[in-house]
Amino acid sequence: MAQGLMGFLPLFVMVLVQVGYAGMNVLAKVAMNAGMEPLVLVAYRQIFATVSLAPLAFYMERKTLPKITIPLLVNIFWCSLTGVTGNQVLYFVGLQLSTPTIGCALSNILPALTFILAVLFRQEKVGIKRISGQAKVLGTVACVGGAMLLSFYHGHIIKIPESGIHVIHNDDGTTTSSGSGTSAGTSFLGPLLIIGSALSWALWFVLQARVSASFPAPYTCSWLMCLMGSVQCILIAAGPNHKVSQWSLSDPGRLAAALYAGIVCSALGFSLTAWSIQKRGALYVSVFTPLLLVVVAVLSWAFLGEKLFMGTLIGSMFIIGGLYAVLWGKDMEEKLVAVAPLAELESKHEDDGDDQLTMFKQEQDVELQLPAAAAPAGRAAGDVA
Repeated sequence: MAQGLMGFLPLFVMVLVQVGYAGMNVLAKVAMNAGMEPLVLVAYRQIFATVSLAPLAFYMERKTLPKITIPLLVNIFWCSLTGVTGNQVLYFVGLQLSTPTIGCALSNILPALTFILAVLFRQEKVGIKRISGQAKVLGTVACVGGAMLLSFYHGHIIKIPESGIHVIHNDDGTTTSSGSGTSAGTSFLGPLLIIGSALSWALWFVLQARVSASFPAPYTCSWLMCLMGSVQCILIAAGPNHKVSQWSLSDPGRLAAALYAGIVCSALGFSLTAWSIQKRGALYVSVFTPLLLVVVAVLSWAFLGEKLFMGTLIGSMFIIGGLYAVLWGKDMEEKLVAVAPLAELESKHEDDGDDQLTMFKQEQDVELQLPAAAAPAGRAAGDVA
């Protein structure tokens, strides 16, 4: 019973992580519409994550912490560069130039990109001759195709009644749609930056899988990653944002977004994701992103007044369909891997049984041949007598 519940624990954990990320998308959009620069938000996110993770990592892993070596620190540095700095800088800048729903929809190409990178790094096999491998390949193509459609085709607006509880305000106090602030020039740049963010995130999944195998301490690993990411993000943000006022957290929306992103999404999110990767693998973790799209779409409609375009809907359907094709193919492969040792064992038993049957037949033949050989001798003896 307990073992069965533990099997569902990674599922429960990843659902919580996606719900946490959904809240971050809405809060981050509110903060950036209030004037907070995305690079500053990313830097504060890593600072708060580093501070909040330190006591947790010390308490949870002080007695079981493996040895920290220079090669390990180098690998964690690459994880911070991809999973923290590259992923979040590209995502938040892209989010500023698009909408939360588009950001989450494009994040759904993550499993396809993870599958491609995992194949390149030899953590996954294509198996194109099997139906499971064909499903993963077709699902990857559908995800990428849906992402391209969502990025470059808008179509007409789908008419949905407004919720009347919008919380986005311009500097003059008026409300606005979260999708109306992007110009024609930035409407393509935002989605492209989010695709780049997903690629960086997928690369982190693959790198983190290697680190987790050699360093099974997810909290300490996440703390070191956030610490390195803090330095990287501060250096990147300090260039274009050198005024003290740009780093102010006096606005409640800015402070809430920075604290929530740092503690919930980075500190807890990275730790729980790293733990889930250690338990179930990189591809399993990446397949929970569609849940984020659904939650964010509802929150964005309710609180941000976001409008839904036909291109966004069709592209999202392609992405989600392709995503679950990849998931189905992966599930089929895992079942085949689980059944293979049993089939091999049964085949071995059958071979052993055939050998025993052959030996039995040979013994019977010998027993039958002995009287037949003795009869002529007996008749010969009688003749002599």
